[in-house]
Amino acid sequence: MNGMARHLGAGIALLSALGLVGCADASASDDVQIVVTTNILGDVVEQVAGDEAHVTTLMKPNADPHSFEISAQEGALLRNADLVVSNGLGLEEGLQQHLDSAAEAGTELFAAGDAIDVLPYSTGDADGAPDPHFWTDPARMIDVVDALETELAAVSGIDAGTIAANAESYRTDLSQLDADMTDAFDAIGEKNRALVTNHHVFGYLADRFDFRVVGAVIPGGTTLAAPSAADLRDLADAIDEAGVPTIFAESSQPDRLVQALASEVGVDVAVVELFTESLTEPGEGAATYLTMMRANTERIAEGLTP
Repeated sequence: MNGMARHLGAGIALLSALGLVGCADASASDDVQIVVTTNILGDVVEQVAGDEAHVTTLMKPNADPHSFEISAQEGALLRNADLVVSNGLGLEEGLQQHLDSAAEAGTELFAAGDAIDVLPYSTGDADGAPDPHFWTDPARMIDVVDALETELAAVSGIDAGTIAANAESYRTDLSQLDADMTDAFDAIGEKNRALVTNHHVFGYLADRFDFRVVGAVIPGGTTLAAPSAADLRDLADAIDEAGVPTIFAESSQPDRLVQALASEVGVDVAVVELFTESLTEPGEGAATYLTMMRANTERIAEGLTP
């Protein structure tokens, strides 16, 4: 009996040890905390991180990245994260103090805007300032994934091989998106490749796919600015001269200003909603970055094709 007891005890100890190892593996991702500011980047980080980390996205669906704010509890989460991923380039205007506080606390920060070839705004109040809306170009998002892969692989507790495999898979998806967007936009006649939206958000898309940005209802680089009557008149003249058949309103912003501009132009201009600043809730048309870009591509192509 004593021998049997010893064998039974050894077996239980072995099973317990294996159980403990299993628990450690299951909770490994929970131990690594990644906090992301905007929901577009949040989706990208989730695709690359996979099960290797717990990813918290601060910006809610359908929010405005220029103006959303967070609670004190979320600010503490940000400061205590293993890695904080932000857009950078001045986009998260309502979060800057929290990002500065996290940096001062020694939190590892990665700004996606540091990984891309930055374009400056060329018009409006923000002329010359860096444009933060680089996600409208999928090729630049591949650059972001490349840099993000390196950042995540360096975080303690994360398996670099898994991150590399996830990143490669997502790069394939982004390359296919870029090819599909190229095909769709190539079908638009050159004279019709003119864009107008609420504010300047299409600089990178225009650069990548040879569009002209005729203008924006809000002349600056942020939705927090406001157009004057003179701004509207000037833009109306530009739209009339360019013969733009459609202007685009962002899903995260009311289309009141765009509708007012359509009236100001005095011609038959359609107003089409795009998902440009934020992802949506599931089932609302743009729950992921890839679906957002495909929806926008289809709407732009249809809106600018006579």
